[in-house]
Amino acid sequence: MYKIGLTGGIGSGKSTVARLLSARGASVIDADALSRSLTEPGGLAIPAIADAFGARAIDVDGAMDRSYMREQVFQDAEKRRRLEHILHPLIGQAMQSAAATAKGLYLIYDIPLLVESLARYRPIMDRICVVDCEETEQVARVQARSGLSVQAVTEIMSTQASRQQRLAAADDVIFNGIGISFVMLEDRVQQVHENWLRLIGQQKSQ
Repeated sequence: MYKIGLTGGIGSGKSTVARLLSARGASVIDADALSRSLTEPGGLAIPAIADAFGARAIDVDGAMDRSYMREQVFQDAEKRRRLEHILHPLIGQAMQSAAATAKGLYLIYDIPLLVESLARYRPIMDRICVVDCEETEQVARVQARSGLSVQAVTEIMSTQASRQQRLAAADDVIFNGIGISFVMLEDRVQQVHENWLRLIGQQKSQ
C-alpha cells in the first residue's frame, strides 16, 4: 500500500486530519493509540518500564503512571531516551502487524514524533504530511482542552521537533492555524487526498 506519514506538533489538529482522511477511505495506524495499549495494565511495555524506572512508575491499576513519567522525562533527557528505547521497538512491531492487515485506498501512519525519528521512518514512507499551525496557537489550543499552564505546554513542545524542522521534512503541508475554519480544513484535506490518489494512480501505471 502507498504509505504516508502524518505528523504535527501538539495542538496542531493532526488527529482531526487523520479522522478526515479515514473518512475518505484511508487506513490509519495511530502510533499514540498503540503506545497507550503498551502501557495499560498488562501491556507489553509495563515490565520493562517498572524495571527501568522503579515501582513508582506504575500506578495502582498496573498501568504506567503518566503524570509521574511525564515529570521524569521532561526534566531528564536521558530518562526520556530510556523510555523511548523501551517503547519505540514495541510500537514499531505493533505498526508492522497493523499494516500487514490494513485495507484502504492508502495507509496513514499517524506518528506525533515522526520527524524526531526521521531516520527510522523516512525510508518506509512514500510521503510525509505535516499538519502545521503557529506555535502560539498550539499553546492556546492545548491550554483550552487540558487546562495545563503555558509553562507546561511549552515544556512539552520543547521535547518535540520545531515547526521549522517539521516543515523541512514535509512533502505535503496542511495548514490548520489561526483563521482556518473546519470547512476550510476539510477542503485542504480533500486536496491532498486527491493528489495522493493521483500519485498512486501514476505509480500503478508505471
